[in-house]
Amino acid sequence: MLWATAGVAVLGFLIALEISARHYGIPGPLTNQAQEVIFAPKSGPLLYAGLALMMVVLTWRQRLIAAGTALGIDAVFNLVRWALGVGPSFGNGALWVILGCAVIAMTRLIGSERLLMLKGVGLGLLLVAGHKTGDTWLLITSETRPSVLDPYVATADHALGNPSWLVGRLVESTGSIGSHTLHVVYGQLPLAAALIALYQLRNVAVERRFPRHHLVRTFLVIGLLGPAVYMLFPVVGPIFAYGADGGHWAVANVWPDTAPVISAAPYPIPFDEITPRNCMPSLHTAWATSLFIHSRKGSRMMRCAGAFWLIATLTATLGFGYHYGSDLIVGVVFALTVEAAMRAFDRGWDWSAIRLIAYGSTVFVLCLVAYRYLPMVMAENPWVFGPLLVVAMISVVYGYVRTTGSWDTESAQAGQSEGRLVPSLLVPAQTASDPTRVSLIGARNRPPV
Repeated sequence: MLWATAGVAVLGFLIALEISARHYGIPGPLTNQAQEVIFAPKSGPLLYAGLALMMVVLTWRQRLIAAGTALGIDAVFNLVRWALGVGPSFGNGALWVILGCAVIAMTRLIGSERLLMLKGVGLGLLLVAGHKTGDTWLLITSETRPSVLDPYVATADHALGNPSWLVGRLVESTGSIGSHTLHVVYGQLPLAAALIALYQLRNVAVERRFPRHHLVRTFLVIGLLGPAVYMLFPVVGPIFAYGADGGHWAVANVWPDTAPVISAAPYPIPFDEITPRNCMPSLHTAWATSLFIHSRKGSRMMRCAGAFWLIATLTATLGFGYHYGSDLIVGVVFALTVEAAMRAFDRGWDWSAIRLIAYGSTVFVLCLVAYRYLPMVMAENPWVFGPLLVVAMISVVYGYVRTTGSWDTESAQAGQSEGRLVPSLLVPAQTASDPTRVSLIGARNRPPV
C-alpha cells in the first residue's frame, strides 16, 4: 500500500506538472520522456544510468541479457538514423529494456518478485523523470517570474567577499583544461549519483530487498522541493545578471573582472523569459553535498570520488558564474536538512530528529529573509555577517554529524545486543534437545587423561 500510494502521488505530480507546462506552451516531463521511446534522446548517459539502477534487482545472467538487448536496440536505431541522414544517438535501448522489464513484472512475475522488479523499474524511471521534471520546472520559472532578485543576493554576497568573482578569475586562469574538466563534473552529477547509488545497492539481487536508505531517494526529494524555492526567490546568477551572457538584460558586464559597486538599495530587475531562475538555493551544491555524505561509508576510492565531486562542483558553480556564495551556503543547509528528514523517516521520528530538522529549516529560512530584507546591512558590515553566515552553516553541519553519529551508535549497539542475546537463548534449548550435543560438550570439558 505504501509503494502504491507513493506511485500514485508521483504520477499525480507529474501529470499536474505536465498540465502546467502545457499551459505555458512547453512540453512537460511525461511528453519529453515519451518522445525518447522513438526519437533521439537528449539524456543518453542518464538513461543508461537508470538502466543500471534497475539492473540491481537482476541476476548477473539477466544483467548481461538486459545490457546486450539495450545495446542491440540502440544499434538498430542508429542504423535507421544513418539511413535517414540523422546523426547518431543512444539511450532508446535502455528505455526500451526498462519498460520491457515492467511488462515482464506485470505479466510473468508474482508476489515479492514482482514487487522487487517494479521497485527496480521505478527507481530507474524516477532517476530519468527527476531530470525531466527539473528541466520543466526551470522553464516554468522563466515563464512565471519576469523579475529576478539578483541585486539583493549580489549585495549580500559582499559580506562573503564576492566569492563568485574570485573563483571566476581563478577558473579563467586555468585555461581550457580546467574549464573543460569542471564542465564535465558539473554536467555529469546525475551520473556520479547513479554510480554511488549502484555501490549502495550492489547487494539487492542477493538479499532480494532494497536498503532502507540510499542516495537516489534523497536526490529525488532535493530535486522536488528545491524548485519550489526558485518560485519564491527567483535568481539567475552573476554570469547572467552581471556578465556578458545576460545581454541587454544584465545590470552591467562586470563578471568576473570587477565586483559590482554598492551605490543604492537593491531592487528587483526584469529579465528575459528564457533564462531559468534556478540559483537560490544551489541544488548542484545540495546534490553534491548529499553525494559526499553517502560516499563516506564506501571504499577509499568511493570516499575520494565523493570528496572530489563536492569540491569540483562547488568550484564550478562559482567559477562559471552560475551561483553566488550565498546560494552555496543555503544549498548545504538545505541538503543536510533533507538528508536528516529522510533518515528520520526510515529510523522513526524522535526528539533529536525533530530538533535537527527544525534547526536546519530555521537557518535556511533566516538566510533567505536576510538576503531579501537585510542585504545593505550585510554588505556594510561584512566582518559581522560574513562569519555569521559561515558559522550558521557550520552549526547545521555539526548538528547533522553529531545527531546522525548518535543514531549510528544506537543502531550498532542494538545490533550487538541482538547478537549477544541470540546464542544465550538458543544454545541451551539446542543442547537440551540434542543428547549428542550434550555428550560432546561434556567430552570437551573433561580433563585430559
